[in-house]
Amino acid sequence: MAKMTRERRNPRPLDATRLNDMALAYVARFATSAAKLEGYLRRKLRERGWAGEGAPPVAELVQRMVSLRYVDDESFARAKSGSLLRRGYGPRRVDQALDQAGIAAAVRDEVRAAPAAQRQAALAMARKRRLGPFGPGAADPKAREKQVAALLRAGHPLDSARNLVDAASIAAAEEWAAEFDGDQ
Repeated sequence: MAKMTRERRNPRPLDATRLNDMALAYVARFATSAAKLEGYLRRKLRERGWAGEGAPPVAELVQRMVSLRYVDDESFARAKSGSLLRRGYGPRRVDQALDQAGIAAAVRDEVRAAPAAQRQAALAMARKRRLGPFGPGAADPKAREKQVAALLRAGHPLDSARNLVDAASIAAAEEWAAEFDGDQ
């Protein structure tokens, strides 16, 4: 039996209506920022081309989605920040993720977690990765360095990483996370 080969068709170039439909479908399916929506639409235009008159109205379309509140950078930043903190990531990694999503610095500052929440995130990461007192036993110096490095890569400050890895017990680590004295 002969194999049938399917000829790949080139997708039709986009026009204003189709571009609008793609934007609506994207914001309906994904929580997104204005910058991410604009990047998506520009990528689709590169892939498929533009058949409309004049330049593609990407910026106007994104602005319309923002004015209709289909896209809200602050809500997106709060949700993304909360999600990353619950997963145990530190303030530096949260800030990087929001910056990559195109969130303005002022909005990133506004949604930045309180130091107490940052400590809880560090505790969650230590618990999840079995670092410090959550691990199988006392760590040798090399293993301790690796544990501190894991917390640093997760975006936590050096002093937080050291405090968690060096905690004498789980209770001591939880107490450290619960007591915030404002100097961190």
